[in-house]
Amino acid sequence: MAVKKLRPVTPGQRFRQAPAFTEITKSTPEKSLLLSKGKSGGRNNTGKMTMRYLGGGHKQKIRIIDFKREKRDIPATVKSIEYDPSRSARIALLFYADGAKTYIIAPEKLAVGQVLNAGENAVPEVGNSLPMSKIPLGTLIHNIELKPGRGGAMARSAGSYAQLLARDGKYVTIKLPSGEMRTALSVCYATIGTVSNSDHMNVVLGKAGRNRWLGKRPRTRGVAMNPVDHPMGGGEGRASGGHPRSRTGLYAKGKKTRSPKKYSDKYIISKRKSK
Repeated sequence: MAVKKLRPVTPGQRFRQAPAFTEITKSTPEKSLLLSKGKSGGRNNTGKMTMRYLGGGHKQKIRIIDFKREKRDIPATVKSIEYDPSRSARIALLFYADGAKTYIIAPEKLAVGQVLNAGENAVPEVGNSLPMSKIPLGTLIHNIELKPGRGGAMARSAGSYAQLLARDGKYVTIKLPSGEMRTALSVCYATIGTVSNSDHMNVVLGKAGRNRWLGKRPRTRGVAMNPVDHPMGGGEGRASGGHPRSRTGLYAKGKKTRSPKKYSDKYIISKRKSK
């Protein structure tokens, strides 16, 4: 995937860097794998606004993604690479030999017509899903399970991956791009390869309207509010607002928000690199 720079025939296109969509092979989704997606505009069941800065946006449908790869040892053919409005990565439509159809997160370099497999006997090639006990050390993986049978939970967004470093008894060691090293059960499944659309981070929207199409409304700065509305509000003239913090007073810009007694701490060998 690549991004393209457009001729600045309008102000909104001057700095825009748009996705090229060169890898997309089909524009209409599989109807049997769609769900309707409602929009709340940030309101709860009584109509009260509980989330600010949400609303509008283009109509979308949810694609049902198979994160578990439950159909084991049944070959599946990649029929198309498609766009999913709900996620940054591309998705791939699989046709199984028994007639079933599923969507999976498309890894980089996955091609239409390729045959994929999942299970303990699968070959460790791009797009195949195996238990981490069967994956060679040093392999780049994504869609990683943290609890057996629950489905992939880590490394699912565009360009994400982790590296399988070591195997010790019933645990494996995984290194994440953040620098964090953690352990997971070796019976958990993971998919070979890195997630597609790695250039997603380079996309520049170019104009405010594109954010509105995504369902995001303009965000008011805390320093522009009154003291009653935000801890950083008020003051004579353009006051700095003090230490950056949220509307509820929680410090931003460096305060650790992770619970010191989180259950998964025992699986983390070394934490991510700090700035």
